[in-house]
Amino acid sequence: MSDDGKPPQPPDPDELARQIQEFMKQHFGGNFPFPGMPGVASGAAAKPPARDGGGAKPATSKQADPDVFDFHLRPADIKAHLDRYVIRQDEAKKVLAIAVCDHYNRARSLHQLEQEDPDKARQVEFAKLNMILVGPTGVGKTYLIRHIADFIGVPFVKADATKFSETGYVGGDVDDLVRDLVSKADGDVELAEHGIIYIDEIDKLASRGGHQGRDVSGRGVQTTLLKLMEETEVPARNPMDISGQMQAMFQMQRGGGKGPSRDTINTRNILFVVSGAFSGLEDIVSRRLRSGRIGFGAMHEQETAGQDEWFAAAATEDFIEYGFEAEFIGRLPVRVVCSSLSENDLFEIMTRSEGSVIRQFGSEFEAYGLELEIREDAMREVARRAVEEKTGARGLLTVWERILRDFKFLLPDSGVEKVVIDDAVMNDPPAAAARLAAEARAGGANVKRFLREFEHQHGLRLSFTTEALMEIGRLSGERGNDPSALCAELFHDYQFGLKLVRDNTGRTSFELPAKAVTQPERWLSDMVVESYRASSGSGGASPGDHHGTPPAHEG
Repeated sequence: MSDDGKPPQPPDPDELARQIQEFMKQHFGGNFPFPGMPGVASGAAAKPPARDGGGAKPATSKQADPDVFDFHLRPADIKAHLDRYVIRQDEAKKVLAIAVCDHYNRARSLHQLEQEDPDKARQVEFAKLNMILVGPTGVGKTYLIRHIADFIGVPFVKADATKFSETGYVGGDVDDLVRDLVSKADGDVELAEHGIIYIDEIDKLASRGGHQGRDVSGRGVQTTLLKLMEETEVPARNPMDISGQMQAMFQMQRGGGKGPSRDTINTRNILFVVSGAFSGLEDIVSRRLRSGRIGFGAMHEQETAGQDEWFAAAATEDFIEYGFEAEFIGRLPVRVVCSSLSENDLFEIMTRSEGSVIRQFGSEFEAYGLELEIREDAMREVARRAVEEKTGARGLLTVWERILRDFKFLLPDSGVEKVVIDDAVMNDPPAAAARLAAEARAGGANVKRFLREFEHQHGLRLSFTTEALMEIGRLSGERGNDPSALCAELFHDYQFGLKLVRDNTGRTSFELPAKAVTQPERWLSDMVVESYRASSGSGGASPGDHHGTPPAHEG
């Protein structure tokens, strides 16, 4: 009872939601969004709209994106779009484009029939064209499906098969994939029912003996996925999710309110695509084919076949032996094989694909105030190294990260404006980055002007080691001199000594080390003495053996 004798009133649902959310946050951490809270959508998924990293269009309603329900694309249209982003995989693109067009043409016809005669539409039966993509890692399997969804304008959800369990108590619930489509469609259930669900690493669900899959658990997930891939009704809220339970409670308390117009999501028109590297499948295929063929020609054919050829020859029985249930693999009638990428393919990915990582690196350097130019010879060397990584196009990112990391670390705010990556840089990227930074600190433009003038006046070419440049920068700062004037002061008599070296050894190019900056007269004297030794043969060295660093001075 309250102070005035009246029974206490139940809290307002919105206030109760705030209190529960605060309690959960204090005791368990993280955020637990509930309907009715400011900024929290009350759609079917009880989640804020999410965007997938692949850049799929934000689809808010069927009216906003009519192509989903008035599909008019042709297979050639889809392949032409994929050609802009994915290098090679022409056969895979063609198979995918045809299957996608058939699926959405069928969905469009069914949608029109539902508007005209709902009873007749419910009687229509058709086999779904769910797909399985087979191929090594990094060849573009995910990229293909993501760009198809982007081009068509349907919500797209990607997940790894390894995150799911049969019941959802350990790992994720496969039904959550369907609910995530609703979230991607901003609560539009009808649009979500025409989305694409992509499950990667499906090969990890294989349950055959000796395989690295998860056996019983993997088989259970296969069985659970069977229902989704055909036609079933998925509850709009996860019964094991506390936020979903709270949402249902609040909507019941409000008498329906603004809750979802439907409590379930139908998977009839959702396109399911699974993929995996399927390591070891080629052995199963080759063993089957070997047992069915005899003769030298067949043996030679088997010995020369590569992984791509074995994958292309895979049959349903091979997938079953690999560890998949017959019913599961039967729900994936469209088989797509993505081939391995060669060195030239990786080069073309960098130069031709609109999603090239080169553009990404340019943006990253621009954020540091640097202009990045990558020459063709450097890209070809990167492609060669990426092949050795054996991770497909992902190897490009691995190799480039190692090459560019020192430039990103040393050059921001150094005064360097442009970075050029060529074949010379590839030999030792950290040293090249350090040299650029040292040149900048030493007043690179002024130092280069001194070197040009020295060569023009005396016919001798000078250069500095990275350590020498760092010393020039240090001395220039201490003395308050312009780097060009400092060099003129330090090396004002160098033309005389170096011409003697030239006459004795024939050398016309000299790389000056740090000692030439800190002890210019001592270093030059050593060079002259050593050149006389070399010319007389007493030192046993030829002029080509010296690269600007003389032996210790004999006092």
